[in-house]
Amino acid sequence: MIIFGTALLAVCHLLGIFLGDLLGQALGVKTNVGGVGIAMLLLIFARLYMQKRDFLPKLTELGVEYWGAMYIPVVVAMAAQQDMVSALRGGPVAVLSAIAAVAVCACVIAAINRSERPHVETESAPTLHDNPLLTEAE
Repeated sequence: MIIFGTALLAVCHLLGIFLGDLLGQALGVKTNVGGVGIAMLLLIFARLYMQKRDFLPKLTELGVEYWGAMYIPVVVAMAAQQDMVSALRGGPVAVLSAIAAVAVCACVIAAINRSERPHVETESAPTLHDNPLLTEAE
């Protein structure tokens, strides 16, 4: 039954690549636009649809979850590599915009962290140990 999860992943992947190619042609570029993301969305929707209708046996669900978990990190790593190669080929503007995006994200995170109120800890009686059973005995 795990093989059905693999088959479902394969069908979603092929449909996603096909739809990504169609989207790329519709946008006037000669590349796949979001095919892997479309494939992951199809896999998620197919799994949810099949679960609601009790059409997804537990072993098949385990296969889908396993391959879904393996698929995402590999695809993200491949996409990141392609983006980096494209950015370096694109010249200094692409590299500078990437550096600026990281700097803006760092500034926003720092601003969010500063805007949080500090937690005030109330003083409690000092304990000599962390064992709750011994605390009750005191």
